[in-house]
Amino acid sequence: MKNADKNIPVFAISGVKNSGKTTLITQLLPLLSAQGVRIAVVKHDGHDFDADVPGTDTYRHLHAGAYGTAIYSDSKYMVVKEKMEKTNAYPDEALFRKWFPEADLILLEGFKRYPCPKLEVIRRGNSQKSICKGRYLTAIATDFPPEEQKDFPGDIPCLDLNNPQKIAAWVLKHALELSANFHHDKNRRD
Repeated sequence: MKNADKNIPVFAISGVKNSGKTTLITQLLPLLSAQGVRIAVVKHDGHDFDADVPGTDTYRHLHAGAYGTAIYSDSKYMVVKEKMEKTNAYPDEALFRKWFPEADLILLEGFKRYPCPKLEVIRRGNSQKSICKGRYLTAIATDFPPEEQKDFPGDIPCLDLNNPQKIAAWVLKHALELSANFHHDKNRRD
């Protein structure tokens, strides 16, 4: 799949903590990749994280005062930079596209309040209702049977969380077109 105009679609897989976002994304990645879609994933971590392994040279460089480090090999590279301004604001889509210009699709994990199209994971025993209300919520992936979905928004499609093939097909069909439509109106908030 080639993204000719490089208006790379950005689409979020959201939900409460431990709802199964990572599990769903790791199920979707091989299915979408097998169809020729090059996917980058950006995860929002509500807590600070250590981007380097203690004891490595780059870890030592950061902790000695470098604001950024990079390490590369013949097959990959990693760049770690401290944010220059300490804000809780999300980066914008332009930055995600700058990070991954070769991608056909950028999936965001988390980002429940970020203004982009999203699929929310609602899993039995973890959550019971949608937290991603508003026009950006485009579908729900759930293991609740239809008769128990009374607290879900009625105009949003519900996909079977246990059928990643159907979810992948939905993402491939809808995320690309939805993201393009929402991108033009991203200043409007929920």
